[in-house]
This record gives sequence, structure tokens and C-alpha cells, in this order.
Amino acid sequence: MPHAIRTSELAVEKAKANGRIMRVCWETNGYMKPQFLERAVELSFMSGGNIKFDLKCWDENLAKAMCGVSNKPSLENFKIVGERFYKRRSELPVLTASTLLVPGYVDVDEVRNISSFISRIDDSIPYTLLAFAPNYEMYDLPTTSREHAYECLEAARREGLQNVRLGNLQLLS
Repeated sequence: MPHAIRTSELAVEKAKANGRIMRVCWETNGYMKPQFLERAVELSFMSGGNIKFDLKCWDENLAKAMCGVSNKPSLENFKIVGERFYKRRSELPVLTASTLLVPGYVDVDEVRNISSFISRIDDSIPYTLLAFAPNYEMYDLPTTSREHAYECLEAARREGLQNVRLGNLQLLS
């Protein structure tokens, strides 16, 4: 993060000196120290960019199984950004979230719990549910089924989220 933050600062400075716009956007699992998170979000906020959290799952044990670490720091960081920054720029959201619908792991209950969490912070935070395609270490799993994706979409909407959508539709089976 220190390198990425410094590089972003230099890019913004150089763009500004040349009369150009540089938007700083981050895609992260959110697992970072709060001081790095705060600077990253400040850079995104002031440059018109955003920070997208990949909220892998809700259940901590599932997070440990899938990622090797707890998801508590990521969820806490998401909450911090949502509460401190989201309302300050509604025309171009500084915060968004996504979840990869990994068959056999990320089920409707996981999505329902994540959606409820996001909705309690602000029900207008954009949330994207992404179709999974087998790759790398998880090549033995199927793609996300259309039925599963739409069940998760409906669960997210039932939790009150206003800006939820499906992504990677071409991958659905």
C-alpha cells in the first residue's frame, strides 16, 4: 500500500500540473491498515475516483477457508469508508462492493448477510454480484448457475439494497 499510495499521489500531481484529470480507483479485498485505507480513500475522493471492496463472504470461518485470513478487518474497513465518505459524494459513489458467487461456497445466505451489512451502512451503496468461472486454484468448480445468481440478486434486494446488479452475465451456466 505505501508504494501504491505514493504512486497515486505522484500521478495525481503530474496530471494536475499538466492540466489533466487523474482519477484514483482501487479494487481491494479491504484487508489493510486503517491509515493506508484512509489515505487511499482520500485520494479517490479528491480525484473523483472510487474504492471497490471485494467482499468475499460473510462467515469468518468461510473467509479463513477461502482466503486464509479473517474477514473482520475488511468488513470493518468497509464500514469506516461507508460511514465517513459515502454520503459526501452521492453523484459519483466513492464506495462500491462486489461478491464473487463461488458455487458451493458463497450461497444465498452469505449474500443475504453481506447485503444486510451494506444496507445498514447505506442502502444506496452499489453492490455487484459476479459470476464465477473456474480458474487457477479453483479450476475444478462449475461456473455460477443462472438460477443461483438470480436467487442471490433477489436476496440482496430483499435486504433493501437499491443499487444491486449482476455482473459477468456471460459466464452464467
